[in-house]
Amino acid sequence: MKSQHLAAAAGAVIACAPLAHAFAPSYGGCSSCSVTVSRHSPLHMAPSYESIDAQALLELENRISSVIRAEPSSSVAISPGRHAPSTISMEEATSQHGMPWDTTIGRTDEANPLVYMAFWEWQLDFMKDSLSNLHPIDCSTMSDTDVTFNENKEKRARIVSHCYASDEYRKIRMTYYDAGDSVQVFNSVWYPDAKYNLPVLGIDILSFNRKKYLAIVDFQPLHEDEDDHATTYEHILKPIKEKYDNLKGRMSSKFYDETQFFSKEMLFARFEDGKIVDNDLLPAFKSYVKTHLDLVRNTPPSTNPEDIRAVFDRQRAYDTYSADRDPAAGLFAAMFGKKWAEDFIYDFLFSLSERSEDGLNLSPPMFGGPPPGAAGKGGPPPKGVNPYAKENKAESVPRL
Repeated sequence: MKSQHLAAAAGAVIACAPLAHAFAPSYGGCSSCSVTVSRHSPLHMAPSYESIDAQALLELENRISSVIRAEPSSSVAISPGRHAPSTISMEEATSQHGMPWDTTIGRTDEANPLVYMAFWEWQLDFMKDSLSNLHPIDCSTMSDTDVTFNENKEKRARIVSHCYASDEYRKIRMTYYDAGDSVQVFNSVWYPDAKYNLPVLGIDILSFNRKKYLAIVDFQPLHEDEDDHATTYEHILKPIKEKYDNLKGRMSSKFYDETQFFSKEMLFARFEDGKIVDNDLLPAFKSYVKTHLDLVRNTPPSTNPEDIRAVFDRQRAYDTYSADRDPAAGLFAAMFGKKWAEDFIYDFLFSLSERSEDGLNLSPPMFGGPPPGAAGKGGPPPKGVNPYAKENKAESVPRL
């Protein structure tokens, strides 16, 4: 149950015990008293525990039970890394800053200049139709920088970002960068709730001058050994990847080590034929997104606080690793300033990351080949003893 509701229920019963009207919809216990609950300060209640009679205790127990029954999905609130819900509705959130755009701010010779808007629209529709308790969340930065939208009118570039959560995912962020034919980018990361010891879903697809395309879609592992996740998954990705020969490339070692936080079934592509976007990349992207949600839903959530914290710590390590190596940092800094780029990357894109003392890597993106001697095995280097015992693994999830 949500802690603020428990506090309100307990406060109302204690302050007004015994209650004659226990089940008012607003959690207020009686008309002659009021309870103010702040998440920043403890409840101040004069009566001691000994002053609460049996009837009041029964009322408290009943009230707590009613809150739990009314909120069957609220157990996600105990997981770390959860953001506060936004004050705006889903309809308002999805249409912020005119999204989905149908025209570009930049120069174009194309009939469809927003190359990846179909990805954005399909993902939002899928989230609305498939996720439980989907809602926008507050993703403000430490310095209150507005990371939801920015534009450079002189250079004709703009960027928009949305942030959502559901029972299954503690954070799903989406970003679209539009600079006409020169650059188009769709980026999204899905972080499972920390109760699920599962990989992060990462999506990064770019177009440069409508001549060079780069795409990465992957179940990005939290552990070096796939078996250290609650459920194995590469076997369910392999048949999808096998369908698309154009998506079987190898990444450059300029920014990332392919052996860290990337799986062996990563979709990776560098190509010049724009038809691959619709013919291969879009259907493969849809399949990976659907399969990731299937993986989460078919994996039993952990109830062990130590295991949940360990998963959250691995997500934190993923964010720190990714923030320090984000290949788009130079692009963001050039268009919107270094300060905004740092806040955007460290406080929004990878909000669990620790800021590097050396600052952002502002080198331009590379299209290089495979890293020398790469083993191709996903996951970060081991750090001490892994808390996940293989005998507690869930059965592998069948492909649905």
